[in-house]
Amino acid sequence: MMNWKDIISKKKSELILTITFLVVMLFILSKFLTFVEHRDGVVLPDPVLKLFNPVDVTWIIFGLLYTALISTVIYFFTKPELLLTAFQTYIVLTILRIIMMYLTPFNAPQDSIILDDPFVQAFRTGEIFTKDLFFSGHTAILFLLYLVADKTYLKVFLLVCTILIGLAVLVQHVHYTIDVVAAPIFAYMAYMLVKLIRNKLNMAVK
Repeated sequence: MMNWKDIISKKKSELILTITFLVVMLFILSKFLTFVEHRDGVVLPDPVLKLFNPVDVTWIIFGLLYTALISTVIYFFTKPELLLTAFQTYIVLTILRIIMMYLTPFNAPQDSIILDDPFVQAFRTGEIFTKDLFFSGHTAILFLLYLVADKTYLKVFLLVCTILIGLAVLVQHVHYTIDVVAAPIFAYMAYMLVKLIRNKLNMAVK
């Protein structure tokens, strides 16, 4: 496993390209979400959500999310190769999310309780996004970290957080059931695609 010195000396170009693409994709995503929010969509019938009334669990969702993200990123900084893989997988995952949101114009469930990030509330002056639906980004990101992690205890922790986040966004009716079910599938697709591209590039170099 490479350390930072190895990454900078042997994969400096890859690191710079990855960070550049990450910044670009985050910018594109923010603009795209504004487009999606102003586009009319359909409300899906969801028999699972009909079973219970929504409950506001915003603080549980973001408590789990930030705890998992911060602790995992801190760990990945000790193993920069994993951090690089996580960034690259997130870039591919973001591209998949943009494609799927463009192809599936959904409105939020009618009784959805808005999920607003309590950490950035004080700094946000724009609108709150409610139509970034198919598929669940929160669930997908945590499952992505689960796939990249190399320690059993961390993988177990991230898998539990993924399941709890998936259930929580359903409890709040933020997402449809299909959003949550599809999220790990797309995260896995992104992860495998990154591995495939890396293997191809490594073979080409050899």
